[in-house]
Parts: sequence; structure tokens; C-alpha cells
Amino acid sequence: MCAATRFPEAVPLRKITARSVIKALTKFFSTFGLPKTIQTDQGTNFKSGLFKQVIQTLGINHITSSAYHPESQGALERWHQTLKAMLRKYCLELKKNWDEGIPFVLFAARESVQESLGFSPAELVFGHTPRGPLQALKEKLLSPVEDKRKSVRVYVREFNDRLCCANKLAKECLVSSQLKMKQRHDRVAVKREFQPGDKVLALLPVLGSSLSAKFTGPLEVQQVLKNNNYLLGSSDKRRKARVCHINMLKPYHSREVSEPIVTPTPQVSAAVTVQPEKHEEPEEDDGLRIPNSPRSCARLPNSEMLKVLPAKLNHLEEAQKRDVLACVSQYTCLFSDVPTSTTVLKHDIAVKTNKPIKQHPYRVNPGKRTLMKQETDYLVTNGLAKPSVSPWSSPCLVEKKPDGTPRFITDFRKVNSVTVLDSYPLPRMDDCIDNIGNANF
Repeated sequence: MCAATRFPEAVPLRKITARSVIKALTKFFSTFGLPKTIQTDQGTNFKSGLFKQVIQTLGINHITSSAYHPESQGALERWHQTLKAMLRKYCLELKKNWDEGIPFVLFAARESVQESLGFSPAELVFGHTPRGPLQALKEKLLSPVEDKRKSVRVYVREFNDRLCCANKLAKECLVSSQLKMKQRHDRVAVKREFQPGDKVLALLPVLGSSLSAKFTGPLEVQQVLKNNNYLLGSSDKRRKARVCHINMLKPYHSREVSEPIVTPTPQVSAAVTVQPEKHEEPEEDDGLRIPNSPRSCARLPNSEMLKVLPAKLNHLEEAQKRDVLACVSQYTCLFSDVPTSTTVLKHDIAVKTNKPIKQHPYRVNPGKRTLMKQETDYLVTNGLAKPSVSPWSSPCLVEKKPDGTPRFITDFRKVNSVTVLDSYPLPRMDDCIDNIGNANF
């Protein structure tokens, strides 16, 4: 896009390598001439040695925009948004590919009057508005009388005068429009500046996700550059410093820890209550409490409940109480502290594919790793799990219960995605509760 006339150009490319971009620019330069200055972003195709050599050979000054600061080429970014919206409407209405609609979209954009310039881009470049579909329809309906023929010399002189007048008026309109936008922006704008040595937070993209960003730091301002840019020291080993615009920075305020004030108190004899020392369990960032001591083998308090079971049945009659105690004493194997598993039936999981799903374990901190090791040893020791060499594997996790205690789970989401679901309808849990809600002894 021409910064002076807002004349846009778009070329569909299969790939955006430096060689492909140079071919497209060469075709554009052969039509409109070589520019004095060209501005691009900091893409690898524009920072390559081949692109730099071609630009120097053609005598063009290459300027790159500030990193992660699209406002430095706001007119072009706004044109990208408009072009995408026009191509979207073209594809939805005509059911065609977007590259087929680029010539028609560019034709419509070039002959549209720019609000900031007061003229259309084509009128500022060619000196007249190209004959488009609307102009052809107007001529067909109104059938104007043809103008008298003029000599080539008169036409060229009038053309130059008209073009100079249009460019002058467009520049005046652009300055007036920019002044109005600046006044509206300055109403709420606050001037900010940093000095070398200041600590700041920088809004930088998240590693692995170029569409999301977060504030990182603190980083130290090393040098103040022009155009509100600052050179910051970076903690990255591969990049010792980075340039950031002031809109991406905010001051870093360190937390001041004040020393506690100790006030002398008179010596007063009083009763002292001695309590045992409580060892608080460390808490993770997600609120999970990791126990300091290994868990005991008893997971269920069934043995303690069996000792006080008669006292818990005082609300029953003597005959009912004896029946419950006899039933429990007959099947004491079912009320052990260690959970058991049944051997009455087995369940086969049918999957849609024969390709095994193998997932590597997730990375966890040492505290959670120790807890997962304890849980795994407990399951293997009590026969609830056994070592396997199956090609199928799913990672384990430690999640937080509502009370903050850990829960050992296995991530079967990928296995569930290929599992063949049973067509037998399962009963609803609320229906089961309703059926036994009114039951009594």
C-alpha cells in the first residue's frame, strides 16, 4: 500500500518465501516504478540476505516496523482487516475461492473515496477514476454527449494540473483527518516514559502460541531509543536484549516487606496453654495439599467403625440390631480397611481401531511425583494393580478434591475417544436414589 495515496495491492502467493516475495514486488515495481522507501514487518522473509541484497541493488531504503507493535503501520493493518472482510463476503455470496475475488475486491477498494484523503486511491495515482461497472451503468442510462476531442499537448497539461491539484487537496485532507484523530486520542492519553535502569514488565507472546501474550519480567531498561522504543535486557540466553514499544511496557512495582514493629509489653503472670506443634502440609500453586508423611496402609476407617458399630445402632430395636450385627459379622471380609476387587465378572472395552494408544507420562513437580509413587506402590501391594507390558498406556495425574486432598486419577480421554459405547441404557442416578429414598428397615 502506498502511504501517500492509500493505493492498495494484493498478490495471492502459494508460499511467502523471500524468493516468491521478490518476484511479486518486481512485477509491482515494473508497473508503478521503484519506491524510495519500503516498510515491512520483521518476518524472516524480509530479514533474509537475499531480500536485503535485492533492495540495496534497486536503491530502496528498507524500514522495519517495531516488534509486536502493529500501530507503526496502522493504515496497512486496517487495510488487511478491510480486505479480509470483503473477501469473506465475496466467498459466502458467490461460493468461489478467495483468490478469484482479489481483482474485483481491489477494483472496488481503489475507486472508493477515502475519508481521510477526500479522493479515491485510483484518482490520486492515475489522475482520474477508472471506468467501472457503476460508471458504465451511468453512461448507459444517461447517455451523455461525448466531449470534443483535444490535442495530446492540451490533454497532458490538463492531466498534470488535475493530478497536482488532487494530490494537494488529498494531503490537506489527510493532515486535517490525522489532526482530528490525534486530538481524540490525546483526550485520554497519558504520557509515559522510562529511564535507563528502571524495572518494567513487557507484553510478549507466549512460547509456542503466537496468538496469545502475557506480561513477563521484570526487565531492566538499558537504553532509550527514538519513537518511544526502549532496549530491554532479556533473560533469554539466545537473545541478550530486545526492543519494545512503550505501549507494550508497564512499570514494575516490587513488593516492599516491612519489618514487624515490636512493642514492649509488661511482664504479667498468666496461665499458659501448651498445645502440640502442628506441622502444616505444603500447598501447591493449584491449592493441592501434599502430605509430609507417607500415607498409612489403612485407607478406609472400617475397622474403627466396627468397634463402635453397636453404639451407632441405638436407633434400632433390639431384634433389628442383632440382625444387622449378625449380617456384618458373617461378611467381615467385605469391611476391611483395604479396598478389594471382585472376581465375579470382567469387563471388556471394545475400541474402534487396532492401533494402540501410547501416551508418555506428564511432567510433574517432585512433590506430586513422590505422592504418585506412593499411590502406585499401594495399588500394586494390595493387588489393585499389577505391572504391565501392554502397548497401551495412559498417563496418571494428581487432582485436587474439594477439601484440598489429592486424588490419584488416570487420563483416559484418548482411549475414551476410540471406545465403542454400549447401547444399553444406564439407569439414572437420581432415579436410583428416588427408589430407595423411602426405604426403611
